[in-house]
Amino acid sequence: MSFMENFAYYSYLTATVSNLFLLFFSLRDFKKNPQVIPLLIAVLLSLLWSGYITYAIYHDDLLTSATLPLETLRDTAWFLLLRSLILKQQNDTQFDSYILLNKVVTLIIAVIFILEIFSDLRYQIHQLIGQDIRIFAHVIFAIFGLILVEQLYRNSTLDLHWNIKFLCLGLATLFGIDFIVYSKSLLFAQIDFLLWDSRGFLNALIVPLLMISVRRLQTNANVSFKAPRKALFHTSVLIITGSYLLLMSLAGFYIRDYDGNWGGFAQIIFVFLALMTLVILLISGKIRAMTKVYFNQHFFNYRYDYRDIWIELSKTIAQIDTVNELYSVIIKTLMDLTETSGGALWLNNDQNDFYLAEEIHLNQQTTQLIKKNNSLIRFMINKQWVIDFVEFSNKPEVYNEVDLSPWLSKDLNISLIVPLFRQNKLVAFVVLAKAKISRQLIWEDHDLLKTVGMQLTNALALSHTSEALYRSRQFEAYNQLSAFLVHDLKNLVAQVSLIVKNAEKHKHKPEFIDDSIETLENVVFKIDAIMGQLKKGWVKTDSVTLINLNEIIKDVILQQQSHKPTIECIVTSDQCEVLGEKIQLTAILGHLVQNAQEASEDDSTVKMVLSKDDQYAIVSIIDKGIGMDAKFVAERLFKPFDTTKGNAGMGIGVYEAREIILKYEGVIDVESTLGHGTTFIIKLPLAK
Repeated sequence: MSFMENFAYYSYLTATVSNLFLLFFSLRDFKKNPQVIPLLIAVLLSLLWSGYITYAIYHDDLLTSATLPLETLRDTAWFLLLRSLILKQQNDTQFDSYILLNKVVTLIIAVIFILEIFSDLRYQIHQLIGQDIRIFAHVIFAIFGLILVEQLYRNSTLDLHWNIKFLCLGLATLFGIDFIVYSKSLLFAQIDFLLWDSRGFLNALIVPLLMISVRRLQTNANVSFKAPRKALFHTSVLIITGSYLLLMSLAGFYIRDYDGNWGGFAQIIFVFLALMTLVILLISGKIRAMTKVYFNQHFFNYRYDYRDIWIELSKTIAQIDTVNELYSVIIKTLMDLTETSGGALWLNNDQNDFYLAEEIHLNQQTTQLIKKNNSLIRFMINKQWVIDFVEFSNKPEVYNEVDLSPWLSKDLNISLIVPLFRQNKLVAFVVLAKAKISRQLIWEDHDLLKTVGMQLTNALALSHTSEALYRSRQFEAYNQLSAFLVHDLKNLVAQVSLIVKNAEKHKHKPEFIDDSIETLENVVFKIDAIMGQLKKGWVKTDSVTLINLNEIIKDVILQQQSHKPTIECIVTSDQCEVLGEKIQLTAILGHLVQNAQEASEDDSTVKMVLSKDDQYAIVSIIDKGIGMDAKFVAERLFKPFDTTKGNAGMGIGVYEAREIILKYEGVIDVESTLGHGTTFIIKLPLAK
């Protein structure tokens, strides 16, 4: 027998083998993701459906009506999979209508399944209404499946499209094929067996897409969704889809009527490819963005649904636990509003410079630190504008006051720079990559970005206030620790005082000497423990006097000479007199030198260089140690209680050094390169 005579058999045999392979493929790692279990059930029922048809054709015992109950079960399994994915959304209140719809569909499926099994009951219904409703029911099933696929894809976040894209594409194709088969059969009041026989091959072509989806679902179990904006856009998509399928069906009839014996099969392939093209266009980010722009321009009084945006933003902010999480939320919120694919956040630090705090999908080496005197910073402070690079390309004269050349690189692909202000102070700005649809912002875009930016800035300020409060509590704990240490020192002093008091009377007694030595050993042990805890974080202060920094440096070298590496001293001026407290300056310089020694190899060298200019005495501490990156220097170096030494340090040495230097109207600068060393430059005003 020829291939065409056994076309249906080979078609469904191919589908059976493909579904069997998909089932084994899905069973391999299904424990990694429970979400794969509904998929396994759907694949198993698809295998039973195609296997039964293959078996019936082989034994020449096929009744189309006998396959419909299995097909109903197969469709129901796919419905349950899609519904389970949709219900993993975080907010169920937006989906009350879908829950009601699910109940209605469940009832319809149950009724249709009963009618398909019990022929007598079906015959009575047929006689009553004059129509076999099974074909109509399967058209409804196909439409419902397409709706579920659309809801799943459109309500998922952009990050999750990668996981479910091919699942949606495959199932949309499956239900689209069913829609074509049964709608045409309904139209002509009989099954189109050429279309029906071709479904096996077409279902087999979907299997590779489902295999990709299985693998991606196994690698990411945390699927979440966001509520849709408006139902109008969904309805429009269904209208467009219906119109497209109608036109393609007419074209398919033309091909069939003018293409000989293979016309029917050519029509099927043509409609299948057209359907695939349609689905690909619908999941295209650019096409979707263009559609949104069109409907916003022609069907809405306002471009944005402000109520939904505000509610969603408020809920998102309420769920934030950490500052770093807030950084990502700020970028992703602005990315969603502008439909861009990447962004980065720069934050203001204590020196009013701006450091790169977070980056998402920008994938480029961007500037880590932007100084406060940069033209970009001055422009944003003065104008408080959203910088639009589309507007810049059209009207460059608008941005004459700012140098945007560092951001014009094709590699960076920047479209917007959004400043974030709080009480007219620039606290941060967000750089966004190119949008899917390049367009110049209008007044409504600017207003929305400013309003949302204000809300995000308030959340950022609240987070920083909480962090400052936490730091204040750490200071309080440190003060309590100091009180305990003072108490311990007082007890130790009392023990030593007792020895001194009794020494004149008992110094000739060996027992007294032994007890005194034992007491002193205990005192030394406790003082060593206290000093180990303090790590020079607390020093006694004295009055401000005229100090020669040459003497301070000699004391520091003498103090640190027992540590490695060795210290090399370079003095270019014999007299560098400043006003300050000798103990404090010795302590902070000693701490910085100790940090340099700890960061360097033992065979290296730490340099102390003393020089001066017309206004300042300058002390440079130079090492060739591990160094620090720009973000660490800008964000963490001068934060109290933020240490990289673990339990070995309290993280207040560099902070204390800066506070003391600033108290004497001095300046401390840091130059560091990761892996190449660090230079601390301390400038103190010369005494006049």
